[in-house]
Amino acid sequence: MKKVLILLFLLLFVPIKINAYTLGDAAILMEEDTKRVLVSKNMNKKKLIASTTKIMTAVLAIESGKMNKTVEVTDKVLEAYGSNIYLSIGEKMKLEDMVYGLMMQSGNDAALMIADYLGGEDAFVKKMNKKAKQIGMKNTTFSNPHGLDEKNENYSTAYDMALLMRYANSYPLFRKITGCKKHTVKTDEKTYSWSNKNKLLYTYKYATGGKTGFTKKARRTLVTSASKNDLNLIVVTLNDGNDFKNHKELYEYGFNNYSMEKVFDKDKINLSNKNIYALDDYFYPITKDEKDLIMVEYKIKDKKSYKKGEEVGKAIVKLGNNIIHEEKLYIKVKNKKN
Repeated sequence: MKKVLILLFLLLFVPIKINAYTLGDAAILMEEDTKRVLVSKNMNKKKLIASTTKIMTAVLAIESGKMNKTVEVTDKVLEAYGSNIYLSIGEKMKLEDMVYGLMMQSGNDAALMIADYLGGEDAFVKKMNKKAKQIGMKNTTFSNPHGLDEKNENYSTAYDMALLMRYANSYPLFRKITGCKKHTVKTDEKTYSWSNKNKLLYTYKYATGGKTGFTKKARRTLVTSASKNDLNLIVVTLNDGNDFKNHKELYEYGFNNYSMEKVFDKDKINLSNKNIYALDDYFYPITKDEKDLIMVEYKIKDKKSYKKGEEVGKAIVKLGNNIIHEEKLYIKVKNKKN
């Protein structure tokens, strides 16, 4: 019986109807809130990431607190090539609008101007790498703010880029910009009208945002997000010629097979001491077959007495043999150990 249960547990983690050979060099389907990986292929393999780099550039622009400031375009813009929004030297544009151009049109000139305005390119790249470490992107190295790779290269992994998108989505303004389909900007020189290059926003109703990328060396790279009911998903593919199609199929797999379930209920703590409580419930994406594999174990400190509000232990939530969450437990009133 034990062998059968172990085999069943292992089978539940095998993706259904997902052909890994069609997912390019590297791919991941991650649930955003819990970081649970639902599907992966070479998710920790370092790859060139092209213009998906600009997600980090947008994050640092938002965190600068200067989105309402006006940026005057310098001659640094002359270094830009490839995909541009065609800024002119001396032109003035609000930083927020520049980020729209960065994300919607993949403007390399916008990336250079953002970095130039926020301390200069060298200092900005250092901030990019510092932020990557803070987020937990252990296999990522940024060398520029745009992703072009003829002179220097930006490397990351599917897993790291999913972490970056997850972090970026914590900012409502980022979600607004990356999910925008059309945006019009008027500067002191001209009027811009942009449409988002992320085709998924037009072809998949649950898509919420993302960033495209392409260079001859990196090939097609794509980071997107989608939400349905209470499930928020992120897909990353690197060097995938069928990226939009594969992103949609991965989302459909996730939405059709997983749901966010309350795996720990703070109002249903199964302990003899009724004065022990938790602050929060915990939700986790699981399949129907995994519901019976959820278990909660309790570890309580061995003390003679507790102070009111003291942390007294934790509830350990498991999916099979894997720990998926630990919730701190507290005592309501001062009492002696029973």
